[in-house]
This record gives sequence, C-alpha cells and structure tokens, in this order.
Amino acid sequence: MHTDKELDARGLNCPLPILKAKKALAEMTSGQTLRVIATDAGSVRDFQAFAKQTGNELVEQQTVGADHISILKRR
Repeated sequence: MHTDKELDARGLNCPLPILKAKKALAEMTSGQTLRVIATDAGSVRDFQAFAKQTGNELVEQQTVGADHISILKRR
C-alpha cells in the first residue's frame, strides 16, 4: 500500500510512538497516510485507541516479525 510518509518508531516505548505519530500527522494534509513501524507490542492497541480519540482513520495494522505496522489516514 502506498503511504505519503513513514515513521520509524522501532526501539521506542509507549508513549513515544504515539507522540511522534501525532506530530507527523499534524504536519500532513487531510487524506494523507502515515505508516508507523514500531517494536513496542503495546503500540497495536495504542494506535487503535489513538485513532478513535483523534478521528484519524486506522486503515491497516499488521505484524511482521518484531515490527508492528500501523497505517493511519489524516482526518
């Protein structure tokens, strides 16, 4: 899937992946997509809650090895 921006949050623990994603999304325009790669297993659940709270769409989530990938669409 094509994404407009990618954020490598590997090695960062909660809440840093969410905070960095929030900052990245703020710099993007409505409809653009952000791919976040994190190694913190809690980030899967965190991004689900983040999307609900902020109104940004959680397009996809997957786990590849130790990487937890979340794709968000800017509201």
